[in-house]
Formats: sequence, structure tokens, C-alpha cells
Amino acid sequence: QVQLVESGGGLVQAGGSLTLSCEASGNIFNIIRMGWYRHPPGKQRGLVAAIMGGDTTMYADFVKDRFSISRDNVKNTVSLQMNSLKPEDSAVYYCNLFQIGTEYWGKGTLVTVSS
Repeated sequence: QVQLVESGGGLVQAGGSLTLSCEASGNIFNIIRMGWYRHPPGKQRGLVAAIMGGDTTMYADFVKDRFSISRDNVKNTVSLQMNSLKPEDSAVYYCNLFQIGTEYWGKGTLVTVSS
């Protein structure tokens, strides 16, 4: 089993910044991808950003040039730096880890952006 613990969510004004962090622990043996998804109110959960081997990254179009994902392979952590936040970025953000055969999710951290 793998446990994912997110931190860093909160309330921020539009235009502000937040950094989300996720620490993975447990039976980690070959991480293929770590990333962040978000679930806005009334909408479906969707990918925000992901980072793969070789630090290859991918971003949803709506966060390009505003968010940045990074990973510490030694500490098994993944972070999401979020800048220029907009009210529509408000959501529960979930950490995701995929390794061979299994996918894990954190419990989520709430981000609220006020206008």
C-alpha cells in the first residue's frame, strides 16, 4: 500500500499563489507518474499536471504558464506551484501516484480562490 498526504491548500485572493505538496510513503518501488488532479464544484475530476520519468511534465491547457509541477525522487514528494490563481481554480486538489499495476490517490486538499 501507498499513502499520499497532501498539504498546502487554503484560501487565497485572485492573482495570488499557493504551493501544494504531496508526500508518498509505503510500498513505493517504481513510480511511473505523479501528478495533481482537481475536482471543482459541480464538475468532474480532471488532470491538472503530471510529472513522469526524466522529469517530463504535462499540463492541462487551463493551467499552462501559471502552474508548475516538480518532484523530489529522494523524498518521494511532488509539488504544484500555482501562480496567478483565478476563482475558477477553486477545487479540491488530489495527489495521484501511478506505479506498475496500481494507482493511488490522496484525500485531497481544498483550494479556494476569492474574487
